[in-house]
Amino acid sequence: MAKIMQRRRRQKRTRSQRGELPLSLVDRFLREEIHSSRLSSSALSFLTSVLEYLTSNILELASEVAHTTGRKCVAPEDVRLVVQNNEQLRQLFKSGGTSVNEDDN
Repeated sequence: MAKIMQRRRRQKRTRSQRGELPLSLVDRFLREEIHSSRLSSSALSFLTSVLEYLTSNILELASEVAHTTGRKCVAPEDVRLVVQNNEQLRQLFKSGGTSVNEDDN
């Protein structure tokens, strides 16, 4: 009876297993750019959150594509297909383009 009552320990998961993007990695990439001298600390966490959100949504859609084709693993062509079929993602990732409306005032 004592064995049944024992609690199961949760296995520790690494950051990569949880799917978290480390702030230090984003900070390093931003600091390598010339315009990075004007970054606030909140901009770093905001940008990291946006990147995690985009990544999770793209991978979610790509996993659905892989599932419909009968595969268990997401392949690079699944990600490419998702970006090509989604108008907003296509606009975001097109070369030389921006997704933010710019006013010429």
